[in-house]
This record gives sequence, structure tokens and C-alpha cells, in this order.
Amino acid sequence: MKLEQAIAALRFDPAMPLWLLGTLAGFCALALVVSVWARARGVVWRFFAFAALLLWLAGPRIVEETRETLPDIALMVVDQSASMGVGKRAALAETARAKIEAQARDLPDLELRTVTVPEQGSEGTKLFGAIDRALAEIPRDRLAGIIALSDGQVHDQPEGPAPFGGAPFHLVLPATGEEVDRRVRIIEAPSYGIVGKTVTIRMTVEDLGTARNGLTMFGAAALTIRRDGEAPRVEQVPIGLEHQIDIPITRGGNTVIELAAEPLAGEISQVNNKAVVEINGVRDRLRVLLVSGEPHAGERTWRRLLKADPAVDLVHFTILRPPEKDDLTPLNELALIAFPVRELFQVKIKDFDLIILDRFQNRGVLPPQYLRNIADYVRNGGALLMSVGPEFTGATSLAATPLGAILPARPAPFATVVNGAFRPGITALGNRHPVTEGLAAWRPAGAPPAEGGPGWGTWYRRIAPADLHGDVLMDAPDPGGAAPLLVLDHVGEGRAALLLSDQIWLWSRGHDGGGPQAELLRRTAHWLMKEPELEETALTARVAKGVLTVERRGLEEALPGQVTLIDPDGKQSSLPLRPVRPGRSVGMLAAPSPGVWQAADGPLRAFAAAGAANPPELADLRATATVLAPLLTSAGSVHWLDPAGAPALRRTEPGREFSGSGWIGLQRRHDHIVTGVAATPLLPAWLALPLILGLALMAWWREGA
Repeated sequence: MKLEQAIAALRFDPAMPLWLLGTLAGFCALALVVSVWARARGVVWRFFAFAALLLWLAGPRIVEETRETLPDIALMVVDQSASMGVGKRAALAETARAKIEAQARDLPDLELRTVTVPEQGSEGTKLFGAIDRALAEIPRDRLAGIIALSDGQVHDQPEGPAPFGGAPFHLVLPATGEEVDRRVRIIEAPSYGIVGKTVTIRMTVEDLGTARNGLTMFGAAALTIRRDGEAPRVEQVPIGLEHQIDIPITRGGNTVIELAAEPLAGEISQVNNKAVVEINGVRDRLRVLLVSGEPHAGERTWRRLLKADPAVDLVHFTILRPPEKDDLTPLNELALIAFPVRELFQVKIKDFDLIILDRFQNRGVLPPQYLRNIADYVRNGGALLMSVGPEFTGATSLAATPLGAILPARPAPFATVVNGAFRPGITALGNRHPVTEGLAAWRPAGAPPAEGGPGWGTWYRRIAPADLHGDVLMDAPDPGGAAPLLVLDHVGEGRAALLLSDQIWLWSRGHDGGGPQAELLRRTAHWLMKEPELEETALTARVAKGVLTVERRGLEEALPGQVTLIDPDGKQSSLPLRPVRPGRSVGMLAAPSPGVWQAADGPLRAFAAAGAANPPELADLRATATVLAPLLTSAGSVHWLDPAGAPALRRTEPGREFSGSGWIGLQRRHDHIVTGVAATPLLPAWLALPLILGLALMAWWREGA
């Protein structure tokens, strides 16, 4: 046994308490001091005798342990997040993993444990979370080191040096060196915009891994802006500086904006060169003009309905006295204000989103020119809703004016006003039209279902039409066949609706069980104002939770069985549709690729914005060591992979170099368990007693000589 090993193995087992042993040593020292002061001859022999006695009482012994050396444990962490799918990273990492595991099997004193970091959605790469979970089962005294096969894009790195108890941390990157990448980053984008106004998107184009980011002297990048498949426009955007893009909102519903920057020379991927923004177009305030031709029981129903909607600005006029009636009532007692005919129907008619004529008849209040203005207003994109009663017949009917050219029907020449109880119903076409779809199931709470009908209340008057064109959504029973009640029609760029009864107000009073009066009129008004959700023929698409849903609406009895689909990479395919209810078919498809998805069916087009499944992963696609640099300064190393394979494994001693060119070191921790203990006394009793007695006799002899 070497001297240093013997000293390390020396132990003491005193034969008496330490305080008593210390007291005895004090008496021995006092006796020696007295002998020295008296200049006695046997002081040296007396010192050796006392020393031998005290040493024997201290119980010195050599303790030898039988040990079993434990193998060291190395941890290899393999990153399998989304960014590792760029280029050949996954293949390089898998090759390196296999070679490192093969080398570790050839090292008898090393155990290699491998864990993976899976894709975790929008949380980014949780590399150190996986390391912490694995280290919970590894004693720190046996940790030889950590090898991370990753692109370096980590989103949970701790601050400061690596907290691994001195074990080295080796980062192995599946690339040949630091990479560059260009990305489009959205700084701020509104989620909605007012129709007719402009919204601003704040964005920037950044070149990562280059020295020029943020320096305009190096020029700009071409940015292509596409809006709902329209012709793109190109702007020059300075690299690294904020840029603003103005987008006009021209219609209600979703508007999909795609921003694509030109590729950067040598960049690793173009996946994040694109960004998609989805803006929902909403109307600020809906301006509605309601003109009641005469006071009647249903007039208040219209006003109450429109005033209840906070998004509606209502202008309401009621004709209290027709021009031909003269009862000598003073004007200041008859009307609050004069009817501003010219201002409403010539100057500001285009400011209204919807005009409602409730039981209005041609009595000279509106000259033919103003009625022609209403017709032109509708043809140019306006909306007109007429609710008619007996005034729609005869010589004063609006059907006999220039307005009649845009109406979906005219009054029948004979038996025009039909009196008698009936329950309104929905036509087969109405079951497929968004305005009346699903209304047949409506029934007030507690009301018993009406036999043979949806349970709606009774009406008592309707107008028989002629020259009918447009879509009939509601009808009434009639001996000669169902009679139309609600007719919708497209007129030029605008729309018109005709309700051939003035009895809908009975539903609002709950008469005979009532009916869906508010919902029906709301849908009709919003269809007239071209609300996208109420379009009868439409193709819509949306992406939610990685799934693309395409919906085809139409009035045909048999809708198309498939649509054409174009993914963000420009690849075209067919998406089958399945009917879900009359007038609607739906198709679904996984949408893993971020960008703009386009669905097409003839002239119909729909666009859906698919965001990145893991935005942090796509924010920076470079393989880089800069993110983890603070952890690698004290006990870490960086190694770049190439197709040749992985770095070699070497065992190193603590305090020595732990990495070099082409190799990574794993420390020998020399951890062990003790299997047995053997104690050998240095001064056994059979030797100590003769030695002490002999030294005492020598001291006595020397002092008596």
C-alpha cells in the first residue's frame, strides 16, 4: 500500500473517552516539563514511553474497504421538434445517434441513456425540460456528461452556466456551420377592420445570422402582398426595419392577406419567408331608412326590431296624412318635421345600407324621379325590403311606378287581397336558403306543436302575386297550390325582398304561439346587405387546430361532390364533400402547412389562413450555437455534423480537457459502493505492553545511572 493510501485509510478507535485521553496527555506533558526543568537524564525515554502509551490508548488502525465500481451514466438528448425537419437535419441527427450509441456500447464502464424531445405545439423546443426529467433518475455523482443532438433552437434554456454538477454539456448540431435565414415577422395586425376603411399591418423582414440586419445601407427585400387571390403587388421593404402596409377593407367577412419576402441567398429554408394575416371585415354602423306609408298595428314592430340592434342607425318616417286628405288640421299640430324627400331620396340615398318601405303607396309623396332614384340605388348595389298589404293593389301601388321594375312580383290582377286564417310555411327552396334555413324547427318555449306545421302563429291576410321572379322562401296554403309570402331577388348589383303580407307583427305579440319574427327579419335584412354568412351560393374555408374545413352552400338539390384545393405550396388536389343538410356540403382535410389554402368550385373561390402549428419553431430556422452560448462557456462544447458522421467518444478525468477536434469527452466519476470493511490495528496489545514497559524501564535505568 502506498503511503498516501495508508494515510487515507488510517482511522482511530480510542479505548477511552477523548476528554479522559486528553487529560492523561496533559499529565504526561506536565511530567515531561518537570523532568526537563529538573534536567533529569531519562527525559527522552520517558517521552517515548508516554507517546507509546497515548498512541496505544488512541487505537490506531488501518481500515481497508472492498469496493465495487459503478459505471458512469451519459445522457443523450435527441431533438425531434418541428425545426429539426428542415433540410437533412433529421437524417444527420439519426445517423449521429446510431454511431454514438454504437461507440458507447464498446465502453464497458459507461451506460448511455437516450431521451427524445417531441414536438410540443406552440410551446417551442423544451430541451431542458426533457433533460431535467431524465436527470431525476440519474445520480449526479455518476453523470459523465450530456450530449444534445439539436439545431440549437431551444426555448427553455436556464440562465447562467449549465446546472449539471460539473458534468460537460456537448451540443452536436446537424449542420456544417452557422446558417442564415430570412423571415417575415408580424409586429402588429388588427383582427378586424371597418368595411370601407383601411387597416394598417406593421411588419418587418429580418435576415438572421447576417451582419446587415437593421442597416438600410444594404438595401431592401422585395415583399409580395396577395389579398384573397387577387393580383399581387410588390413593395420594397428595408431589412430589419419596421414597415407599414395599408389594406383597404372592401367587404364584410374574412379577408386573407399573404406577405411573402423574396428568398435570401444561402438561407436554410423559405418556410418563414411568408406570413398570413386574417382580418374580419365588419360594418361600423348600418344605416337603415324605414318609411311607413301609414300608421298601423305592425309599424311599431319594425321600429322596435331595428332600434334593438345597437349596430343600426335608424331613420324612421311615418306618413301621418296623405296629400289628398285635408281636414283643416294646422300643420304645427299634425307633424313634428316636414318629410325631407329631396335630402333622403336624392342627396343622401347612397348613404343608406337598407331602405324599408312598410305599407307605402304612391300618393304623390314621392315624385316619380325619387322612386326612380330608389330603383337605381338598388341596381347599383343597394338593398330594398318591402312589406305590403292592401295598398299594394290598385292604382296607387308602387308596382305601377318606376320602382316596379325591380320588385320580385306584382299584384295579381284579380282577387289580389286574400283574407282568411293560414299558417306560413317554408318552401323546399327555403329549407336550403340561409335566410330561412332551420326556422321550421323554431317553436316558443312551452307552446304545443301545431299539427301539420312548425307551430307558428296564424296570419289572416296576404297579397296574391303575379309576374313572379326570384326565390320564394315562404308560402301559404292555397287551394290552387302554395301561394308565395316571402320572395328574394338579385337586381343588378343590389337586392330586393318582398313580404306579401302585413301580418308578421302578430308573431311579435305571441298570437297563436307566435313565430320567429325577429330572426326572420334580421336574416332578411342582413342578406339584403350582403352579409357573407347569409349568401345562398357560397364557398367558405377555415382552418382551426390544424384542420381545413371547406363548406359549399347552394340552392341546388344536388351540390357538387368535390372542390378543387390548392395548398400553400401551390399543389392542386380534389377534396370530396359530403352533404350535412339540405343546401350544405362539407369537406375536411388536415392542414399541416402554414400559409394560404385556396378552395375553388367554378367561379367560387374561398381562402383560409393556416398559421404555423408551432410558431416559435418557425420563427428562427437556423442551426446555431448562439442561443445556448451562455451555457457552453464553462463546461461545454459545440460540434458541427457533416455527412461523415458523429464525433468520437473519449473518457476523461475530472479537471482535464473534455473536448477536442473530432471528439467529445465523458468524465470518469469513479463512483462506487462499499461491499466490505477490514480493520488492522497498528499497535496491538501484545506489542504495545512490552514496548511501553521496555521504554519505562529504559527511562528508570537512565535516571538511576
